[in-house]
Amino acid sequence: MLEEEYQPRRRLPPALRKREEPERGFEYSLRDATAADLPYIREIYNHYVANTVVTLDEDAMTLREWRSKFAWTQKLNYPFLVAVSPIDTILGFAYVSPWRQKAAYRRTVEISIYLGPAATGKGLGSALLGELIVRAKAAGIKEMLSVIADQGAEASLRLHQRFGFKEVGRLGRVGFKFGHWLGTVLLQKSIK
Repeated sequence: MLEEEYQPRRRLPPALRKREEPERGFEYSLRDATAADLPYIREIYNHYVANTVVTLDEDAMTLREWRSKFAWTQKLNYPFLVAVSPIDTILGFAYVSPWRQKAAYRRTVEISIYLGPAATGKGLGSALLGELIVRAKAAGIKEMLSVIADQGAEASLRLHQRFGFKEVGRLGRVGFKFGHWLGTVLLQKSIK
């Protein structure tokens, strides 16, 4: 090889370089979900049902099922949030639901957060989780739980850990989806 081949490439002076357009910030706002949002929430969720192991549901949820879930959270005064774009497109959602049916569990909830595929990796999950914690505390919630698949949900695990959720248990091989056994990781956060 010739010595010239090892020399670094020359760069144009800054004034002659092509200017890159600055990337517009990812814009969104958070608000309470409404019944009118449910078809879009269903669409986001059913994407994960059909394409991932993030949820162990195998059948797409119907609008009727989402209406029932939404009505239940509203009756309990639990937070159910959506993230929307500047033109009011639903980008993601987050809500809490009772951990168990027994009255003694009324201050313990399970959280769920789902983002539209184009909205991942932009800080939206953090914004939703942070607001969900604030609103859950205002609703009198004392313990928040999250059940996360032990495969294919590493970003979700990291997100929860950044917000102070601690791993409190694992269940191995409790779900079977897409021809594979899956376990779950149970995370918990106490709200003070």
